Amino acid sequence: MWTHPVVKRPRTPSNCLLLGALVSLWAGCEEETLDPRAEVRVPCAQHNPQRSAYFGDLHLHTGFSFDAYVYGNHFAPEDAYRFARGEAIVIPTANATDEEIAVRLDRPLDFAMVSDHAEFLGEVLLCTREGSPGYDSPTCNAFRRGGDDGVTYFGMQTALQDPDRLDLCGAANPGCMEAALKERWQAIWQAAEEAYDRTAACEFVSFVGYEYTATPDVVNMHRNVIFRGSEVLVAPISYYEAPDPYSLWRGLAALCLDADAGCDVLTIGHNSNLSNGNYFWPGYGGARTEAEEREAAALRARMEPLVEIFQHKGDMECRLGLQGPGSEPDPLCDFEKQRPPDAEDCGESVGSGGMRLGGCVSRRDFLRNTLKDGLAEEARLGLNPYRFGIVAGTDTHNGTAGYTLEHAFHGHVGDVDNQAIKRLAPGNLTHDTIINNPGGLMGVWAEERSRDSIFLAMRRREVFGTSGPRIRIRLFGGWRYSDGLCAHEGWEKDAYASGVPMGQELPRPPGQATSPTFVVWAAADEGTLEHPGVGLQRLQIIKGWLDAVGETHERVFDVAGDEGNGASVDLATCAPLGSGEETLCAVWSDPDFDPSERAFYYARAVQNPTCRWSTWDCLRMDSALRPATCDEPPSQVKPVIHERAWSSPIWYTP
Repeated sequence: MWTHPVVKRPRTPSNCLLLGALVSLWAGCEEETLDPRAEVRVPCAQHNPQRSAYFGDLHLHTGFSFDAYVYGNHFAPEDAYRFARGEAIVIPTANATDEEIAVRLDRPLDFAMVSDHAEFLGEVLLCTREGSPGYDSPTCNAFRRGGDDGVTYFGMQTALQDPDRLDLCGAANPGCMEAALKERWQAIWQAAEEAYDRTAACEFVSFVGYEYTATPDVVNMHRNVIFRGSEVLVAPISYYEAPDPYSLWRGLAALCLDADAGCDVLTIGHNSNLSNGNYFWPGYGGARTEAEEREAAALRARMEPLVEIFQHKGDMECRLGLQGPGSEPDPLCDFEKQRPPDAEDCGESVGSGGMRLGGCVSRRDFLRNTLKDGLAEEARLGLNPYRFGIVAGTDTHNGTAGYTLEHAFHGHVGDVDNQAIKRLAPGNLTHDTIINNPGGLMGVWAEERSRDSIFLAMRRREVFGTSGPRIRIRLFGGWRYSDGLCAHEGWEKDAYASGVPMGQELPRPPGQATSPTFVVWAAADEGTLEHPGVGLQRLQIIKGWLDAVGETHERVFDVAGDEGNGASVDLATCAPLGSGEETLCAVWSDPDFDPSERAFYYARAVQNPTCRWSTWDCLRMDSALRPATCDEPPSQVKPVIHERAWSSPIWYTP
């Protein structure tokens, strides 16, 4: 196992340094010096104490990832950052006969992070650099041929319980593998550093990070690792060094957070829906006693404050039939599922094969149930390992960060889905197509567009996720909000002053309080001149709670808008019909509140119905070329969808 000391990068000079002895006279500099991990930079010209919404994507792959390169993505990280900032790129393809398609975001992102797989960073470099050791090996020759054969051999290494790192260099080239890995990691760091706008304009934020790709028994246990600033590890901790997530978290804590070197880091979980119940299985990394479980739960809570609720491989909020006893059916749980309704239920066990849609489906694959489990674990252990902020991403393997448009979707996996006829097909050995979607966006409420401000918003979980549109959503909780607060100009300042934002725990109630009060607000995506946004239909609050006998429950409350507003879609043209709301706001008190019961609350904003990307593709195709899936799609694929946004929860503890 390699050691992973922290790289100390030189800090960028800023006004703080230039002021020298006068630094204490400037409050901004004085504040920076209190946090040893704080970046040193020119202050942003735009700074909002009440926080603004910024949109980004922390889950995207370039040609540095083995499963992107073989399908035609030969982009470098700097290409992905150019795309995120608004430049056009050509959809990658490994097939020379495919038509080139240039794509561009309709609006630039505020922040992004290339999350290439830590596993095989060096191997991909050696296999694609002519003349390097291992270039002519059978492994590299198969990799360069591309397609299923090229990706399967590498991919299956991450499915082994105890994998051994490939040695492409041989005994004649000692240190070659480690050097290749570090060279690629340095290139990822360099691209993020160069893309980050450190001027006062603060136009774009790029983070250094990677994806940890553990897939034991073909079960998804992947995490994205995000560093706060320039101080990062010499090399990423991968599945080879950390064969389970707890090993990853312990390594990151020891070598970054606790190393007193200015390094800060967190992880984001994703695709629990492909884990056969393993992702949130309460085993705590083999802990044998309650004290060991408590220690492991505390580590998890410290290191992984966020989880993806949505990305191009499906929705992870909830699933019909797996909501548990004491829960009313939620029709909106029937949204972008990877597995058909008749998939086997894992029950209280776990399965395998989920990455390729095999095995059983578990209630623990879905976030709402995990949030409920967190209440029960808190009652048992004294702390909640599942206090997650909610985010979303694309997981694009085209380098196209934040490319989530349904009406202009051109795929996310190179020549697997770069044409409509391919996207509407069943998929191949390693990737799915028609059951996938364009993915989601991550939103943060931050004071400014800087690394520190956005990262600290992630730390405090003041974040949200969307299924693609730039819907903004906020949730505050307290005990004294007035019914007319939504109508007040500057209501956000009052909301902060009298309560807590999403991601936090409700403060202790004042003596006479009988129920917590929540302020929930959402704004529709404005869209562009060419493609105006679609209005909102309704705003909901989802409550989960733990009763006196230890059973968990959930309930969905409509708090603003109207499900029966008459909005629909013309399926002959995909034109939206009816009107929606530009903004929705409500002050809501829990009518069933019991002060003795642990609970959480999060908000969901639901957009008027629109056409799914597959409906758009079928509509545009020549009728003679339309595949059968246009008329008989898989049962989990719907022609019309309700795009949405989710806030992070607010928790109540007796």
